[in-house]
This record gives sequence, structure tokens and C-alpha cells, in this order.
Amino acid sequence: MFDEPSSYLDVKQRLRAAEVIRSLLSATTYIICVEHDLSVLDYLSDFVCILYGAASVYGVVSLPSSVREGINIFLDGHIPTENMRFRTESLQFRLADAAEGLILDKSNAMTYPNLVKTQGEFKLTVETGDFTNSEILVMMGENGTGKTTFCRLLAGLIAPDDGVQMPKLNISFKPQKIAPKFPGTVRQLFFKKIRASFLHPQFQTDVVKPLKIEDILDNEVKTLSGGELQRVAIVLALGVPADIYLIDEPSAYLDSEQRIICSKVIRRFILHAKKAAFVVEHDFIMATYLADRVIVFEGYMYGNSLNIWMV
Repeated sequence: MFDEPSSYLDVKQRLRAAEVIRSLLSATTYIICVEHDLSVLDYLSDFVCILYGAASVYGVVSLPSSVREGINIFLDGHIPTENMRFRTESLQFRLADAAEGLILDKSNAMTYPNLVKTQGEFKLTVETGDFTNSEILVMMGENGTGKTTFCRLLAGLIAPDDGVQMPKLNISFKPQKIAPKFPGTVRQLFFKKIRASFLHPQFQTDVVKPLKIEDILDNEVKTLSGGELQRVAIVLALGVPADIYLIDEPSAYLDSEQRIICSKVIRRFILHAKKAAFVVEHDFIMATYLADRVIVFEGYMYGNSLNIWMV
């Protein structure tokens, strides 16, 4: 039995993990796997069961379906064999909708310079690149190849080796790992950190309500689950007025439905706010929907230099 084996793994590692798990199959061996990455689930599974219900109240497991049928049933929100609708609306990814209304003004493009950062035996080399308002750049590459380090460089949390000055911009940074320390409720946290944004009707409509934050507003921050903490962290990051939003692995701990909703929330917010976003993401479905352009990382995890470039 495997519970969310793809969490925090990069794309290459997810495929390898799926291959290793499938290699355990035999005439007398069964495998049960909980997975939220639909592309990995498609690659890994022979049959799919849908789990539906109300969080922290009850759950129901459907009868097994074929992989294609099971994924389509989950996205549609209706189980025809049981005549059960567990979601009022179907989940759809329309790339045409993602690009609708997007006009990139290259005349106001901002750039980041060539950067070098050495940490022990690891060396990150960044080629100069540009970005503009209302644009989302997704960073993809193997774990340990410097994606988080690049985010920290852009945020000014660490300095490059050669003393290059980063552009002076307001940054909002959602880190990869979230450690809850606030001694209060989610509502109190929002009022302290992002009061103006949280009370704004547009922010409520575009961000808070789709992420279903209202259900956990009165919960203590330290008692939240991994997925609940992730949604709170995304709201906090988007609620800070900034020129650039750095969002590191927003899909971690989120279920498949929440991942789709989260990607739509981020995209809608960046388009409406007319700001730029850099997103580190390993879920292919989320990355495909979010990205206007992709930053590719190549190299090795340890003992070798690494380069990144824009696509």
C-alpha cells in the first residue's frame, strides 16, 4: 500500500516511482495506491476507485472502474453506475480559457541578470531572462537542481556570488515547506498579515471562496492538515501586494480537485492583478494550465554545475 508516493517528487522521479511500484505486481500480489497527480495515476493504475464524501465527516469508495473511465468520472463528478453525483460542477481544463484575454506587454518587460550561486559543491548558473506583467513562468527540473535556490535569489533572501544587484521589486514568496507557528486561528492570521486583501470583495471572489477557506477560518493554524496549510499559504502569498509572486510547489498535499481549482485561482489572480508569477511545479496538468513560458533546469544534483534557460 502506497499513500501519495509522488509528493515532492519531480517528474522524472514520479515516473521511476510508478515503474518500481508496478514491478512489485505478481500473480499473488495486489497494490493499492492513493495518488492525486492524475498523469501519474493514469500511468500507474490498472483500475481506479473514486472516493467522495465530506471532509472530516464521511467518505465513500466507489466500485473499481477502468483508468480512463475512472478519471473521466472523477472530473465529471458523477458516477453513472451508482447514479451518484458527488460534485455539482465538472472539472475542466480548457487551455483556450487559460490564454483568453492574455496580452503580454513586452515594452514593460523586466529582466533578471546572469547569476551564479555556489552552495558547497553545488553551483547554480542562471542565464539572463525577462518577464512581464500578467505572465506566469513555470520552473521545471529534477529535485536538487536549484529551483528553490533561484526563487530565493529572486526574492533577495540570498545573494549571488559575484555581488550582482537584483532589481528592486516587491516580492511575495510562498516557500516549499510550511511550518505553522502562528498561535491563533486562520482568520486571525489573515487579519494580521493580509487584512486589506482579505476583506476586499474581489479577493474573496477570486481566491478565498474557490479555495474553500471559509470552512477552516476558525480553526487553529497549528492544527491544520497539510492540504489545509497549503491552501492558507497560497492565500497568504497572493494576499501580499507585490510585483512578483514566487510560488514553490503549490500542489503539494492538495488532492486532484484542489489542484485544478488552485491552478485556476493562481492564473485568474495573476491576470487580474497584472503581475508576474514564478511557479515551481511538478504536476504536469497544473504546469500545462499555468505556464505562459517554462524555465528549464538541467544538470546534476551534487558535485556539478547547473544551468537554466528560458523556453
